[in-house]
Amino acid sequence: MAVIKRWMVVAFSFLLVFTMAACSTKEDKAAGGDLEAIKKRGKLVVGVKYDTRLFGYKDPSDNQVKGFEIDLAKELAKKLFGDENKVEFKEVTSKTRIKMLTSGDIDLIAATMTITEERKKQIDFSHVYYLAGQSLLVPKDSAIKTVKDAKGKKVSTAKGATSGKNLEKHVPGVIVEEYDNYADAFTALKSKKVDAVTTDDSILLGMAESDSNYHVLSEKFTKEPYGMGIKKGNEQLKKYVNDFIVEIQKNGKYAELFKKWFKKDAPTDLPKEAVLEN
Repeated sequence: MAVIKRWMVVAFSFLLVFTMAACSTKEDKAAGGDLEAIKKRGKLVVGVKYDTRLFGYKDPSDNQVKGFEIDLAKELAKKLFGDENKVEFKEVTSKTRIKMLTSGDIDLIAATMTITEERKKQIDFSHVYYLAGQSLLVPKDSAIKTVKDAKGKKVSTAKGATSGKNLEKHVPGVIVEEYDNYADAFTALKSKKVDAVTTDDSILLGMAESDSNYHVLSEKFTKEPYGMGIKKGNEQLKKYVNDFIVEIQKNGKYAELFKKWFKKDAPTDLPKEAVLEN
């Protein structure tokens, strides 16, 4: 009888631990984008790129994630909690970011994400915080001098991005090859598997900064307004983030961070809402 009671105690203990763990996981998931739940949890969880210089890049020298979007997220955490360190960064790619947001794994996306009508069917977006334009990265001795010169050439990009379709529409006959991320797309160019990389010029400038053998064409053939991705229905969080973006533009913090990462003055005419082209 004593043995049975002992086993019952052990079984109950395991059940209790499992239930508490499940509840904890459920609570963490529930915080995925709900403003009050985020405040209660005491930290902000943001999906960012780890492979995109200037925006979100994991520096191998110290394993720290750095970039313009990283600093924006830290400023948002500072506004929320009074401490810029109360933010957790989770790696996302162009392919995984929406799924991670809708599943509750992250509260926000800050990952060079262009606002599009198709994406707006799945998630909401904040005000625009960066306005990019799509172009090509090529070797400095490349025969590709304009975007139209990419006809018949192999051009790499990342899976889940809109870049490939945009280029195919603009340059019929181009051969687009998709890779898991932009780092792999750039590696394909450096190993001469492709003739160019295409994505937003902001991302390409980060690649060119890392290797002086490559440069970005000055020509842009799209407008790419970046916004922070927010789970649909989380209107409180959306308003909070929008107010934050307006606030840092007014108090000079936005201009300070922009200058820090892009070595030029911040735009003074950044639109609040994305003007999307058909």
